Amino acid sequence: MSTHHPIAIIGGGLGGLTAARVLHVNGIEAAVFEREASPKARTQGGMLDIHEENGQQALRAADLYDGFLEIIRKGGQALRLLGPDGTVHVAEEDDGTGGRPEVDRGDLRDLLLDSLPDGMIHWGRKVTAARALAGGRHEVTFADGTTLTTDLLIGADGAWSRVRPLLSDAVPAYTGISFVETDLLEADTRHPRGPAVVGDGFFICLGDGRGFLAHKETDGGLHVYTALKADEDWLDTVDFAHLEEAKKAVLAHFEGWDEALRGLIADADAMTPRRIHALPVGHRWGRVPGVTLLGDAAHVMSPFAGEGANLAMFDGAELASAIASHPGDREGALTAYEEALFPRSQASAADSAQSLATMFGPQGLERMVEFFTTGPAA
Repeated sequence: MSTHHPIAIIGGGLGGLTAARVLHVNGIEAAVFEREASPKARTQGGMLDIHEENGQQALRAADLYDGFLEIIRKGGQALRLLGPDGTVHVAEEDDGTGGRPEVDRGDLRDLLLDSLPDGMIHWGRKVTAARALAGGRHEVTFADGTTLTTDLLIGADGAWSRVRPLLSDAVPAYTGISFVETDLLEADTRHPRGPAVVGDGFFICLGDGRGFLAHKETDGGLHVYTALKADEDWLDTVDFAHLEEAKKAVLAHFEGWDEALRGLIADADAMTPRRIHALPVGHRWGRVPGVTLLGDAAHVMSPFAGEGANLAMFDGAELASAIASHPGDREGALTAYEEALFPRSQASAADSAQSLATMFGPQGLERMVEFFTTGPAA
């Protein structure tokens, strides 16, 4: 069975949903195809800081800015930077004047989902292949054997995009950093030493090519990323199917660290391994009729510039706005969108790569203290 859609968006993450919403606001029909079975198929991760220069602009274009203000976590822009011995080197309170308020990723996704008409999102549609047809049209094949054809194919399907090969041979490469993502549930009552060290906002602890990135979530839990400079196969040596064994293996890399910091691993209720990958800085492609990319599909980078979700949403809004402003000229719209996409994603990818090198390189703690106290070097 095959269907046809004038615009098909592959991927129902923040970027794809933003594109769909801005198209809808402008009266343009589109369909979103998401591999997850339902909106509640899995939890959506932790907190996001939404930047005024891109993520917030995307929400304004989507006519969702007022709704965004209602889901901001008060106090979330506070910052704490510690060393391995527990010494607090930087402590900033959230005075409400910052331009990067924090929201729960799930709440933000729900805001976008609730803004779209029923039937616009097709759930449980895992893409297995995409191919070009004549005249700039494309065909997409799903795991259930069904297909669709489309006049405009938008790849919003993440780091391992099935749409990207239509445009580029580039494949994300391992950055040298592995994460172990941990959750400490009901932390205030069950794991009180965790909230005491993390605080109410964004928390960073660095030392000797490793560290922690964490924040307190709206439900009172802690979401922690334990980061290690490690060989690509290191995570395969840890038995994450057995929580206590996994804790011991990860804790072995933090011998001598403050016990409250080690507790971010020892007290974990769940652990998930993640390798950090990135496309080459400056990734771009030649104009191919009828298809483009946004978000991680276009420019997956490490998270150390904090731009991933913001860029994905901004990409989605900019692409949809370009389509709306070029009626009857889809190729003109895609050309205009990509001409702006490439330089902004290159700049953010370069910042991300530099931040990774700084944080996990020699004197990473000292350099980050300098960054937060005096600003970036000229």
